[in-house]
Amino acid sequence: MRLSPVILTVVIASLAYATPPEMAFSRLLPAAPALAAAMWPVLPTVLLGTVCLFLMIGLSLVFPDLGTWWTAAGIIAVTVAAAYGSHVRLQRERTLFQVRLVADAAQQVVLSPMPRRIGGIEIESLYLAAAAEARVGGDFYEAVDTPYGVRLLIGDVRGKGLPAVGAAAAIVNAFREAAYGEPDMVNIARRLEASSTRYNAAFPPEGSMERFATALIVEIPRGGRRIDILNCGHPPPLLLNRGKLRVLESATPSPLLSLAELIGEQYHVDTFDVAPDDLLLLYTDGIAEARAGDGEFFPLAAWMRGQPGTPPRELLTALHRDLLRYSRGRLDDDIAALAVRLCEPSGTQPR
Repeated sequence: MRLSPVILTVVIASLAYATPPEMAFSRLLPAAPALAAAMWPVLPTVLLGTVCLFLMIGLSLVFPDLGTWWTAAGIIAVTVAAAYGSHVRLQRERTLFQVRLVADAAQQVVLSPMPRRIGGIEIESLYLAAAAEARVGGDFYEAVDTPYGVRLLIGDVRGKGLPAVGAAAAIVNAFREAAYGEPDMVNIARRLEASSTRYNAAFPPEGSMERFATALIVEIPRGGRRIDILNCGHPPPLLLNRGKLRVLESATPSPLLSLAELIGEQYHVDTFDVAPDDLLLLYTDGIAEARAGDGEFFPLAAWMRGQPGTPPRELLTALHRDLLRYSRGRLDDDIAALAVRLCEPSGTQPR
């Protein structure tokens, strides 16, 4: 691809030399520097335009009636415009590179690297931003090893792209602190609510759109025979046990973050029995609402039911592949998932 301007120059010059002058293929020579501007720096673009100019002069010596000066003027004009276009493109590429560096730094704050194993569980994460150029969006997750067991968080701020990053960071940072210090999951949820509310008060969303977030807090106590779940309006996790799928629905959902003042601050914790080798999938609604070409949603529960008892990494690799295949690579929302396999405890690895 990067040699295509050179190839185009050679092809046009060869046709101009090998065909009758009436066909005037030489008039296409300005197309070569124009093409070079899309992929080359300024200096090589100017050099190619100069080569095209000399080729035109050489062809005029062989075919005097080619209208050399009109074509030469066109080559010069296009080369100058192409050099300017190349300069502007390079500036925008440098700006985009800097923006991506900032987005990567933001992603490291919101989505810090996660250990593959914490205590008696294996963990793997998946993240796909709908705004691919930003690389980070409003979905978030975290996992920490605490004196009360392994605590997990996954959630989704309304919106996508960079405007939702700050709200997600506020929630995740609050969870990192609260998960260590609060023995009660309800108090963790209250601290997440307070952090989200403070952030929205300091940085209100544009227009009339409210910025709220769903969140799911999971606690896996030492021993791994049960899990506690506090669900703030988030899609329920899926639990796969020897080919049998359970949807861990909360009996009474808790209020979404930033909406507790409107609908009440009643938080509820549900407890579910689990067994070693159970596979737990936490996910955001971008997965369940991924659409095929005909508008049908991704059948996550049926897909999960058909999966073998694979390790978390292989499960999310298959989920990533099948999601992109199902949606034909077009994601309308950010996607985040945590896959957790409950193993026999083998000591802890505090984070």
